[in-house]
Amino acid sequence: MGKFVISKRSNGEFQFALKAGNGRTILSSEGYASRTGCDNGIESVRKNAPDDSMYERRTASDGSPYFTLKAANGQVIGISEMYESSSARDNGIESVKLNAPEAQVNEEIS
Repeated sequence: MGKFVISKRSNGEFQFALKAGNGRTILSSEGYASRTGCDNGIESVRKNAPDDSMYERRTASDGSPYFTLKAANGQVIGISEMYESSSARDNGIESVKLNAPEAQVNEEIS
């Protein structure tokens, strides 16, 4: 089962990562000024993850496939790691769809 891990950046911003059952990060957030903003981001991922139309399949300048997940307002709420192939990227999307809706939230804030 997947989990959201909330951490704090060196600049004081909160961020979350969605990790698959194997511990691998499959989606990372932007920085949020408040914990409430971060929590709202997680809820947005849960809500939008099952909808394939919310994913944008992209290719980085070095040719690596990756994806973003968008909210209903079009704002990016998460970005994936870089993948070695488009099929691996598509598997990453399926993993977000599977893991995000029921993922528990863990904190790694010191």
